[in-house]
Amino acid sequence: MTMGIDPKDLTEDDLLRELRQLHATRTDTFLHGSGDALANHTERTRELEEEYLRRHPEREVDPERLREGARQR
Repeated sequence: MTMGIDPKDLTEDDLLRELRQLHATRTDTFLHGSGDALANHTERTRELEEEYLRRHPEREVDPERLREGARQR
């Protein structure tokens, strides 16, 4: 179930703003939201993240975030 604007129709700035807002509210939704609220939050996050990855398949990946980088720490 899609809530809000279809991610494909969002501008780049709107997509990033939506992602930041969802990530900022994740813990509160997880700890205190109803089952439906958590399911909707999870689904919307998935939709927006998939759209971001579709637009940026070659996004910069921080080497520290890779397994090899973790081993070096």
